[in-house]
Amino acid sequence: MRFQAASDQTLLIYLGEEIGAAAHERVARLVRLLQREPVKWLRNIQPAYCSLLVTFDAAAVDHAEVQAKISELEKTAKKLPAAKPRLVEVPVCYGGEFGPDLEWVAAQCGLTAEKVVELHIEPTYHAYFLGFAPGFAYLGDLPEAIAVPRLETPRKEVAAGSVGVAGRQSAIYPFGTPGGWRLIGRTPLEIFRRERDPMGLIAIGDHVKFRPITRAEFLAARQG
Repeated sequence: MRFQAASDQTLLIYLGEEIGAAAHERVARLVRLLQREPVKWLRNIQPAYCSLLVTFDAAAVDHAEVQAKISELEKTAKKLPAAKPRLVEVPVCYGGEFGPDLEWVAAQCGLTAEKVVELHIEPTYHAYFLGFAPGFAYLGDLPEAIAVPRLETPRKEVAAGSVGVAGRQSAIYPFGTPGGWRLIGRTPLEIFRRERDPMGLIAIGDHVKFRPITRAEFLAARQG
């Protein structure tokens, strides 16, 4: 573990230096322990690929005390059994009006649009963490063959359910919002709904599998 003060009331905890399942499993176990056995001075936890940002009550403890407690808890967290991941299947209509960047991604990677779709649906993705917007899950790991950069200028509006790629990641926009990922398709599923429990369809640690559908199937699902 490596610790770094991020502000007067936050501590950044690094549990690995490389993005991958091993480091993220350490993050996930520590998060589960903190949720199961909350500490009084703990205000918030924000997990990422290899790290965890802890917000604490600075009137009750200082950085050194937080570091000591987290170090102690991490030893216990290591002994927790790995959580069995839940599989979430996501139907996607690729290209056309739903995936305006699919042809660009194909051209950029020297592939056909069909091959891009084939490569995108091939992996079982891991939901590393949620961020940017409620319900927005960062999914890895996208095949290197279709890894592309974000848009230089983000779109002012991205439709809910849009499936995007950026770097070695894929994601689904939970609702209409500005965004800079390359859009290759859209799902009819509601990724985030306030009245649902849980509100987000995808949680940290879930496995996600994309499945191609036709435009007719997309519209029928939306009407249903």
